[in-house]
Amino acid sequence: MGLVIIFGLAAILGVFALISAFKNKNFLGVLFALGTVAVFGWFSVMTVLNNGYPTGH
Repeated sequence: MGLVIIFGLAAILGVFALISAFKNKNFLGVLFALGTVAVFGWFSVMTVLNNGYPTGH
């Protein structure tokens, strides 16, 4: 579950970086931030789907 949290936080920070890069018209920053959001967001979703959401036993 810790891996999902780390991947999710990286994806959220990537969204903030994407917004900042758009404001500054930094197109290389947009490219890298978009890649970060895509990769870490995908890993977050697929980790939850593969391992399942943990129940509170």
